[in-house]
Amino acid sequence: MIEAVGLTKRYGAKTAVDQLSFQVKPGHVTGFLGPNGSGKSTTMRMIVGLDRPTSGHVTINGQPFRDLPNAQRHVGALLDAKAVHGGRRARTHLLSIAQLSGIPEKRVDEVLAVVGLQDAARQRTKGFSLGMGQRLGIATALLGDPRVLLFDEPVNGLDPEGILWVRNLMRRLAAEGRTVFVSSHLMSEMALTADHLIVIGRGRLLADMGTQEFIAHNSAGFARVRAADTDPDGRDTLGTALTKAGGRVLQEPDGALRVTGLELPRISDLAHGAGVRLWELSPHHASLEEAYMRMTQSAVEYTSTEDPRAELWEPEPLTLPAWEEEPAPPEVPQTGFFAPPPPAAGGQPFLMPGSPGELTSTAKKSPEDTR
Repeated sequence: MIEAVGLTKRYGAKTAVDQLSFQVKPGHVTGFLGPNGSGKSTTMRMIVGLDRPTSGHVTINGQPFRDLPNAQRHVGALLDAKAVHGGRRARTHLLSIAQLSGIPEKRVDEVLAVVGLQDAARQRTKGFSLGMGQRLGIATALLGDPRVLLFDEPVNGLDPEGILWVRNLMRRLAAEGRTVFVSSHLMSEMALTADHLIVIGRGRLLADMGTQEFIAHNSAGFARVRAADTDPDGRDTLGTALTKAGGRVLQEPDGALRVTGLELPRISDLAHGAGVRLWELSPHHASLEEAYMRMTQSAVEYTSTEDPRAELWEPEPLTLPAWEEEPAPPEVPQTGFFAPPPPAAGGQPFLMPGSPGELTSTAKKSPEDTR
């Protein structure tokens, strides 16, 4: 198990990680999410002893990484796939690490086969593609058969087959009772791989909860409704009927309606009563990407503006009827950490209603994250 308590890292006046506390438990794939510059890499470096915390501490199975005897056998990490001497052959690279850690030579050939590099074992790593480098990094992490594994963006550069292989590998390692901590920006992949999520922004904890809990709490459920194109007034008629019935209605750019506050059978009955023919009536299934964007929208450090040339080809803004408004996110009581006020607004992570325990994160002024 990995446990961080009050973990803080400052570089001069800049704070990369701010009072971060969490646990990564065995038997699960725990996803580590956050925008660029949120402090994820710095946190992972502190876990494996590459950076010293300014304050707080982090332990692996109750001990700091530096105190673990023969750490390679306890912890495996892929933090930078390029951190390999380009003149070394893949097998030589792994063999040197194995010899330093007292790992049998046969294990080198085993992990090369596990990651699919047995045919490239004699090649120099400077000729490796990004995907091959990732596979070699994963082989290095697996070399000592450790119980705790950390992976920073493990699927970068991999093709679809390789991504599927990494996903299955992570889940298999967790099923064996290992602690698996994975950082990634691929939300679709995290949704398929991670059982639990730790989300940070500007170095501070935003969420620590199960993946499905996170999606349910940070996503708005709605119905998507489309009136038949053969009735030019059908959309407005339907929107008015739905609003009078207590629904909240928003027009989407493609002409469909987004409806909250009404169940699908009720929407169907109202459409029938209003004499409106429907071409679409479907529930919206929230995604991890949607939930993540909603949670971290104010914790993003690097944001772009619209290309000023866009006005040359953008369509005219859509004029919406008076009954349309943005639906409010539903109130879904869940247990675990969440933080509706983002760090930029000076908010604090707090326990959901009904959750035991006290606050584990203290709000401070949010500095810029430089990592």
